[in-house]
Amino acid sequence: MADIRNRSAFHDYSIEDKYDAGMVLVGTEVKSLRDGRASFNDSYCYFNKGELWIKSLHIAEYSHGTVNNHDPVRERKLLLQKRELRKMEAKIKEKGYSIVPLRIFFNEKGYIKLEIGLGKGKKQYDKRETIKARDTEREMKRYLK
Repeated sequence: MADIRNRSAFHDYSIEDKYDAGMVLVGTEVKSLRDGRASFNDSYCYFNKGELWIKSLHIAEYSHGTVNNHDPVRERKLLLQKRELRKMEAKIKEKGYSIVPLRIFFNEKGYIKLEIGLGKGKKQYDKRETIKARDTEREMKRYLK
């Protein structure tokens, strides 16, 4: 029941704000997520009529599901407060901003939450600088041990 992370999000985007959103799910999706069977490949969030949706989030079909099993890549509605939605929608209209799914986790009440980040896309040279900084930090830690 560990959280599922989107590793490429921090590589491709510089995240400025983070939000915890609820997701509208069906029963077999919840059971599949408890098994840790989800993939963030090419998933993204978008606004449709003032509502936030996530597209291309792959939640594998539940192994013990019947004919009532869910579609693995269906669009899912995200649940946030109106104030947060309006703030994000205003930021999205600025050039270069996008809403990126960061991780799926269970909160203390046992509900499934999706952490989304408001990020700006990194250029290729920014990605190289990030990798270089991470490598130098790793080297310094190695020398300090």
